[in-house]
Amino acid sequence: MEWRIELIFVPVTDVDRAKEFYERVGFHLDYDQVPYEGLRFVQMTPPGSACSIAFGVGLSIDLEPGRQNTIQVVVPDADEALAHLREVGVEAEGVDEQAWGRFVTFRDPDGNRWTLQQIPARTGSGEQ
Repeated sequence: MEWRIELIFVPVTDVDRAKEFYERVGFHLDYDQVPYEGLRFVQMTPPGSACSIAFGVGLSIDLEPGRQNTIQVVVPDADEALAHLREVGVEAEGVDEQAWGRFVTFRDPDGNRWTLQQIPARTGSGEQ
């Protein structure tokens, strides 16, 4: 049986501001729908990802805006990711070198934290 994570909710205070931010970062807009008054559903997908994020109005999200800090995204090159974020005007922390990867972090306008990880090359012996 397969299990695939396909959607993660991100709590935001201003849907349009969040949508603009994630578009600037490079996410693709999948949906922006208002099926009825009081409900707006926005779904966006990072480039190359099978998992999307969702935010909006009238959604049952038990997390306050700015409190989502558990999303980790794998990127092929941390330096390139950092350069891209800074190029589009996103404040991002420099590359943090660790034995288990190279990390870049940034926050959306509500303070939700994202971590980007470049996974180290694996050796033939199974060690990193």
